[in-house]
Amino acid sequence: MLIRAEYDIAFTCEQPVPMLAHLSIHASRNKDLRTPQRLFTTPDIPIYDYVDSFGNICTRLTVPAGGVTISCGLVIDDAFDPDPVVPDALQSAIEELPDDVMLYLLASRYCETDRLTETAWDLFGNAAPGWPLVQAIVDYVHGHIRFDYMKARPTKTSWDVFQEREGVCRDFAHLAITLCRCMNVPARYCTGYLGDMDLPEPVGEMDFSAWFEVWLGGRWYVFDARHNRPRRGRILMARGRDAADAALTMTFGPVTLSRFDIYTDEDRLGLVSS
Repeated sequence: MLIRAEYDIAFTCEQPVPMLAHLSIHASRNKDLRTPQRLFTTPDIPIYDYVDSFGNICTRLTVPAGGVTISCGLVIDDAFDPDPVVPDALQSAIEELPDDVMLYLLASRYCETDRLTETAWDLFGNAAPGWPLVQAIVDYVHGHIRFDYMKARPTKTSWDVFQEREGVCRDFAHLAITLCRCMNVPARYCTGYLGDMDLPEPVGEMDFSAWFEVWLGGRWYVFDARHNRPRRGRILMARGRDAADAALTMTFGPVTLSRFDIYTDEDRLGLVSS
């Protein structure tokens, strides 16, 4: 399926503010692009990209005094298959994990394994290792948290989510990632586009989405604690240990988000609107 994805995001500020953005699709999806991907700014300002250690395309710019609008549109070819479900995927012994996977067992900014390890083993110590264990964690997080856009905040950690029992998709992901790591399952954070084309009806205003991946059976698998069902049409933008590594934008000074319009849909003509 050809999927058209677009966004217009605007910021205002009183003085120039440097910004780091993960607003391009992940480098691993570049081969699927069917149109060029280019970020436009209004006003036109200098920007440049580099690729970080997670394979994320990072854009650097300085928001001018007054503000800026960042826009992008693309068409990408996606198999539109549901997330794989492999109930017999095995959990690897820690000593058998690849070196580059070990990072995803450690505590990170939003995933405080030290505060939740005892709870995790109390809750899931009797679960069968591997896929059943991860699914038990996802079922728990899905039932434990009430989704509420108004409860989002940039400082909320997995411990906060566990205590407050409400949040947004990144909070679902952070708590599930933390519990997986506590149970010795490597887990990493992902963010990107996830439209409602696979759902019977629209779910509300479009937004970027967060999910996570776990290492089972020698590869990474997608899980989604907010939806707790296989979804179609994910377009990865960034991944890392948690949202600190994959924040859509990070500013180094005071700015105000003044517009946030996201859109994805099937593109029957394979053309991005101007």
